[in-house]
Amino acid sequence: MSHTFGELVAKQRAADAAHAQVQELRDTYGPPAEAQLTPTQADTYETAVRAWRDLARDLQTALSEYARDEGRSLTDVEAEVQREAAEPEGN
Repeated sequence: MSHTFGELVAKQRAADAAHAQVQELRDTYGPPAEAQLTPTQADTYETAVRAWRDLARDLQTALSEYARDEGRSLTDVEAEVQREAAEPEGN
């Protein structure tokens, strides 16, 4: 499946947002290995981690495909996508 640069940036932003959600839950609940989470908290945290992991995996696959299709290095594509994703949307 061919991806556009804009799609990669959107995927990066989604993965970044999911990671921020995991960090927020960790800050709120405490480290899961040390905190006594309620079943609801544990489910919420585990769901957030799975979502982040799935988005990050999908992003990595798309980045690899894009770099291969464009004949570019994966490292360069990743860096460019990360820079663009860090910019506020609409700029």
